[in-house]
Amino acid sequence: MATSGTATFNLEISEVIEEAFERCGLQSKTGYDIETARRSLNLMSLEWANRGLNFWCVEQGTASTVAGTSSYTLPADTIDLIQYWIREGTGTSQNDQPLSRFSVSQYSTIPNKLTQGRPVNIYIDKQAAAPVAYLWPTPDKVYTFAYQKIRRIEDTGAVGSTNPDVPARFLPALVSGLAYHIAQKRPEAFGRSAELKAEYEIQWDLAQSGDRDRASVHFVPGGYS
Repeated sequence: MATSGTATFNLEISEVIEEAFERCGLQSKTGYDIETARRSLNLMSLEWANRGLNFWCVEQGTASTVAGTSSYTLPADTIDLIQYWIREGTGTSQNDQPLSRFSVSQYSTIPNKLTQGRPVNIYIDKQAAAPVAYLWPTPDKVYTFAYQKIRRIEDTGAVGSTNPDVPARFLPALVSGLAYHIAQKRPEAFGRSAELKAEYEIQWDLAQSGDRDRASVHFVPGGYS
């Protein structure tokens, strides 16, 4: 049996939109149809960020601390940090010490936020423009503040020549979700909304379950009493 020998299938934004309209029993005929679909895709990317951890959006970053400075503005595309540590040394002498996260109420009750030393805690202030990380104690010298962040999914961009910023296994969920959102906005397709919504959730659950961390499982034989 002859096969293609490739496993590179992907969809451009224009093809995602076309497939979604077809599932609604519609055609994208005008520039406005494409524009409203692009807007829905961008809103979906924010919705997916709210649904939970998207592993393809996890990136590592670092910042050098400044003695006497407690606040550090994170990159503007940062949604949240999931791991954080203070690093000293390099190479074989590198030492990473994890930070414990403060809530806003815990951070606000620290009596002296100017206390200096090696940071052991972090508070993340989610500002609209960009999150700000506050380290405590305030660094007393230069350290490497290292972290893993969840970044935003990239915007849709130009329709004709770009691919969505999602792994291929999430394309069925992307198409299904867009079809549902289009049906919500088009009276002639609104009757399909419930069916399209159900399919969207099925495809999302399938993709998301495959994106979770895998860990080794060990089965220990046991006796029967």
